[in-house]
Amino acid sequence: MDHHTSGQHSQPSFQWLSFAHQGLTEIPNEAILTQTDTLEVLDLSYNLPYWNPALLGQLEKLSTLILDCNNYTSHIKFPYMPSVTTVCINKNKINNLPVFVEEIRRKFPNIKILSMMNNEAAPSYFNGGSLTQYKDYRQYVISQIPGLEILDDTEVLEKERAQARKTYRLQHSSHSSRKRRGDTSKKDTHTHT
Repeated sequence: MDHHTSGQHSQPSFQWLSFAHQGLTEIPNEAILTQTDTLEVLDLSYNLPYWNPALLGQLEKLSTLILDCNNYTSHIKFPYMPSVTTVCINKNKINNLPVFVEEIRRKFPNIKILSMMNNEAAPSYFNGGSLTQYKDYRQYVISQIPGLEILDDTEVLEKERAQARKTYRLQHSSHSSRKRRGDTSKKDTHTHT
């Protein structure tokens, strides 16, 4: 009799799990949480999960989260997951870029790859956006997530990163210079009275 297996049922361990195209309405937490020590890639695409993803925060080794075609909006809330470096959330209903990017930036601090193609907040030729809108979108996302290496299917170039910083800094400095000018005019009125 083998003493190592008697009375014990070991779960098979996976580095990659896909629940894509399963018609799920909630995350199969039981199946996923048995893999907290090994799971690196989780694909929950093409489902309609109305779920609180807080339990996913227990997946300490997870590096890739794929959530394509799930009707998610800009207000989706994620747990803090520093191990995640890749998030794919294509073909959803994300339309408020600042709200969504802030959530991604805060909850995935080590993200390197973000793909959000075919969302209203990610304009491109494929969804009716202009080249200017596409460039603005990229600059905004890159300025908010400085460690990003790939946005959608395109590498973030150093010149693009520099332009994003410059654009972001210009918006910030023009606001503060207007404020300084306003302060100066207040001082002038006080000295003339």
